[in-house]
Amino acid sequence: MVRGWLALAGHCQAIEDVRGAAAAYAQFLRHSTRDPELMRAADALCANRIPEAERLLRARLYKAPTDVAAIRMMAEVAARLGRYEDAEHLLGRCLELSPSFSAARQQYAMLLHRNNKAEAALQQIALLLRDDPANAGVKNLKAAVLCRTGDYLPAIDIYRELIAQFPNQARLMLSYGHALKTAGQRDEAIAAYRRCAGIDPGFGEAYWSLANLKTFRFDAADIDAMRLQLQRDDLAKDQRAQFEFALGKALEDAADYEAAFAHYAKGNELRRETIPYEAGDASIRVHRSVTTYTSRFYSKRVDWGATAPDPIFVVGLPRSGSTLIEQILSSHSQVEGTMELPEIISITRELRAQSANADGRSYHDVLATKSADDIRALGEAYIARTRIQRKSTAPFFIDKMPNNFFHVGLIHLILPNAKIIDARRHPLACCFSGFKQYFARGQNFSYGLEDLGRYYRDYVALMAHFDSVLPGRVHRVIYERMVEDTEHEVRRLLDYCGLPFEDGCLRFFENERPVRTASSEQVRRPIYREGVDHWRHFEPWLSPLKAALGDVLEHYPDPPAAMRAGGYNEATTT
Repeated sequence: MVRGWLALAGHCQAIEDVRGAAAAYAQFLRHSTRDPELMRAADALCANRIPEAERLLRARLYKAPTDVAAIRMMAEVAARLGRYEDAEHLLGRCLELSPSFSAARQQYAMLLHRNNKAEAALQQIALLLRDDPANAGVKNLKAAVLCRTGDYLPAIDIYRELIAQFPNQARLMLSYGHALKTAGQRDEAIAAYRRCAGIDPGFGEAYWSLANLKTFRFDAADIDAMRLQLQRDDLAKDQRAQFEFALGKALEDAADYEAAFAHYAKGNELRRETIPYEAGDASIRVHRSVTTYTSRFYSKRVDWGATAPDPIFVVGLPRSGSTLIEQILSSHSQVEGTMELPEIISITRELRAQSANADGRSYHDVLATKSADDIRALGEAYIARTRIQRKSTAPFFIDKMPNNFFHVGLIHLILPNAKIIDARRHPLACCFSGFKQYFARGQNFSYGLEDLGRYYRDYVALMAHFDSVLPGRVHRVIYERMVEDTEHEVRRLLDYCGLPFEDGCLRFFENERPVRTASSEQVRRPIYREGVDHWRHFEPWLSPLKAALGDVLEHYPDPPAAMRAGGYNEATTT
């Protein structure tokens, strides 16, 4: 029973179900001790009464500072509060005191994985498997970490082994399907997703995973099955939302656009009920970036940063064509494709944590206080952290985290020789494509048409600012131009990157590299013109999006004059 809760926590963490992992781990703590004080703390953790749990554990550790069970529980409190460095330190201390404390080591490995420290996580996992080679929870975690590092084939082998042991675990089967999809094994992925649905007919995520292949088509029996599940009263909200998105995709493919939009709208409504979003926050972020990264700011910091030219950043909004750009570039002999890397965002979090007043200061304020040596160290840290993602000897690699457009100022400062490519797509096509997408995490702006329009405006305003402050620094690829005249745009792209033209970049669809994003199957096919204007089928329902976009829509692909001037005021983004 006790080990079962720990195994479940490991599985949930491996599939990035943070909430489920926390609940399972709390149950593990609750059942793993019979000490009355620790039981009270565990009960508080289990009920998510974090202040109470912290108070009880601090009192315990004041009396017994080497109580490893209490230290481990305090680490869980720190993790729940987002104090990940504290949690890591506490678990490290726990293992110093008791190296054989396997439960703490497993928790440590989970935390390292969550904090994007894959190499360190794998080291802890190796120690765990050395002592307990058959530990299914640790094996599952290892497979998840290997997927994070791009090592999909060994991960798939682990998933197959686990599925042989646990054939009726729907989430395990789903993780297996995701790994197969990313590795390009489409038919096997479809079979895995269908087995998920067979194990648990109410598992909406299995149907959405099929829809998210983009090239998959549901049949009439699938549509009936999804409609039947939506009639249930006991369906979890997140699963219901994924059924809605999947059914929207099925009806869109059947050309029933009005019904498809209704299901997309319902799915977004359900998603917004569980994911808070305030559109004004993005505008504030733009304002902070614009006021920090001025021409004067950079003139005082010439030649700062790490000199490495290796990274090629592809930024923009999700569903803007960034995966296509990545696939084209990674088909060049000198460029390696990786995935949407979290390292830049991790650096911003670390900078923010250094602020004495985290609520009142942004990471930009902290960055502005750094010395030349500090800035160079940040760039070198990025290069070091991403090394685990590089599997070839290619001199350049791609970081395709779209939300990094918010961090262009940071990227230019710490990696002045890196390339930055802005993927831009027609605002109605890009935003509505985002509206149709159920994102596993992040992209909270995408679940409302008005929010999408405001976010797109913020993005255009910020990129216009950097065009003014750092002219020529960012290369922009307009998706529609890439579709219309692919060779010309590919040559422009390669010229910007300082790379010679290679014909393989035009045959990008033959590239068998793993692709982790929603466009994975689409970029394994030649470019097709039909997708450019597909949004027009839904134009009757897009008025809120058009209104929020305002003059950004009218001037596409260029920014409005007020944004081109390089100035910033609230009117340009709200």
